[in-house]
Amino acid sequence: MLSDTLRAISNALQTPVVAVLLLLMAAALFMLGSLAVEAFTERSRLSVKLPELADALRESGASSETIENSGLLRRQKQALLELTRHPALTPAMRESLAVRLVAAERSRFESIVYITDLIARLGPMFGLLGTLIPLGPGIIALGRGDTYTLSLSLLTAFDTTIAGLISAAVAFVISTVRKKWYAGYMSSLEMAMECVLEAENEKAL
Repeated sequence: MLSDTLRAISNALQTPVVAVLLLLMAAALFMLGSLAVEAFTERSRLSVKLPELADALRESGASSETIENSGLLRRQKQALLELTRHPALTPAMRESLAVRLVAAERSRFESIVYITDLIARLGPMFGLLGTLIPLGPGIIALGRGDTYTLSLSLLTAFDTTIAGLISAAVAFVISTVRKKWYAGYMSSLEMAMECVLEAENEKAL
């Protein structure tokens, strides 16, 4: 009785598992496309040299023109300019604002990477589920000599395994590339933010 119930539940899960695998593959392909767009738009415009940028920010007093021509990403420039728009802030308040701006950028990057990290984890899990679920009816068909049903079950098992592994592999590569990119972005932003903070605090004295 219990085994029949478990078998019915597992058979009922086959369609949802296949649907989730298709969704994971579609999401992985979408994220691959977004990676390509990011590489050819934002990243291709990134042309900053940190030592030269630090010197330029100090010499110009972190002027808006220097920040706009810094070669940083658009969102990084906006974060730096936000510090210069509030001259009435005290040094402590400005430092708190800088921490908040850096944390917002880090949170944004982490939320982007989280999607592909999740796909990389869920892909093999649902691929394994899609492999094991059809094997039950396949084994029963083998005992009855029904090779056609057995072959269909094995084909479904192989297809779901491949779908899960492909989506996980693509997502893993995307996450690895983006983590490397975003680590560089954050180091550039934090260094530039320190220079801007130093210049703004000197103006306030």
